[in-house]
Amino acid sequence: MKSRKEILQERISQKKAKVCVLGLGFVGLPLALRFAEAGFPVLGIDVDQAKVENIRKGISPIHGVSSEDLRSQRIRVSADPSLLGEVDSAIICVPTPLSKTRDPDLSLVLEAARTISNHLRPGQLVVLESTTYPGTTRELLLPLLEETGLKVGNDFFLAYSPERIDPGNKSFNLINTPKIVAGMTPACLNLVHDLYSQIVTRVVPVSSTDTAEMVKLLENIFRSVNIALVNEFAVMCHRLGLNVWEVIDAAATKGFGFLPFYPGPGLGGHCIPIDPHYLSWKLRILAYKARFIELADEINREMPRFVVEKVVEALNRERKSVMGCGILILGVAYKKDSDDIRESPALDIMKLLHEKGGEISYHDPYVSQISFNNQVLYSIPLTAQSLSSCDVVVVVSDHSMFNAREVVDHSRLIIDARNLTQGIDSKKIVRL
Repeated sequence: MKSRKEILQERISQKKAKVCVLGLGFVGLPLALRFAEAGFPVLGIDVDQAKVENIRKGISPIHGVSSEDLRSQRIRVSADPSLLGEVDSAIICVPTPLSKTRDPDLSLVLEAARTISNHLRPGQLVVLESTTYPGTTRELLLPLLEETGLKVGNDFFLAYSPERIDPGNKSFNLINTPKIVAGMTPACLNLVHDLYSQIVTRVVPVSSTDTAEMVKLLENIFRSVNIALVNEFAVMCHRLGLNVWEVIDAAATKGFGFLPFYPGPGLGGHCIPIDPHYLSWKLRILAYKARFIELADEINREMPRFVVEKVVEALNRERKSVMGCGILILGVAYKKDSDDIRESPALDIMKLLHEKGGEISYHDPYVSQISFNNQVLYSIPLTAQSLSSCDVVVVVSDHSMFNAREVVDHSRLIIDARNLTQGIDSKKIVRL
């Protein structure tokens, strides 16, 4: 008689295993579509009924997934958690934000795990993809799922595989980015390895779920610390009257021992500004202070204020005050060619300039409206008139469709925090 593991392995290899993705956002929806593309029957569950209805209609809730994608890879979507009882694998892809005290908020992960637990049946594989601190899968999810009386590694299987989605990245996607996997037992590891091997080109197993959770944090902390270093370097170059972009480009000609990072107006998105705090919080419990993590966060969080100082200084040289000035923010998404405004530094820059009396407007081809100053602010068209009618243009996102030459030609003054105007020589431009 075949074991539960062998039965599930067989269903996975034959692509008969029903895969459920909980959370249909930037991580979950592309993952669900990829499983469907690979030939698996897929169920997507989200608590947002409006999002579910839009996906059913072929209306994508995220920039990285088109309506054509939704139509070409049809998946079943629902807000009904009872459907979990009929799936073979449940993958948790819900957000893990920070609380107001900047501590980990795992409420959505725990809610998803409890929902799975309520419908858990023998032979199912549960995978957590949400970024979290080391120990979450073992300390929180495992006891919760074993409250059912089922035992991990025999009755059900539990694994962790950190998401590595980079929205807008044209070189690396879900298929060609190696997938880290770990299981609570060898059987769990074998199953999660088999499952993801069906949808990605390379699967990288590690020894424990704690290790896999730490891998994800290292990746984001590496970026956070290096971005903080180059952001502080930009401030130093400003004080010394040097062009930080020229310095970095020259240093990058060294073919060894140097990896170029570039300064910007601050960190954004759901990963780099947030994930390092998960490790910092965990280590505080162990009476250890993560000094690099906390210092990097302090530097990066000050960058919007540094951009605002640049605006103030540039306007002063023009014998103008921020008060009453028309300020056009060019790009509010946190990164290039994305519609993601989560933790975007543009929002902080707009808030700080508004507090100084600036009259704020913005243009972003990917973000039609935002909530700002207790009202809805709409993206204005980017025209010669809209550029020339403002006292200063602040480049916060360097979207590919922005024509730097046209921006320079029609603007009175430009604060370029992304080096969009690289190669253009004009007294109008003030670079970071």
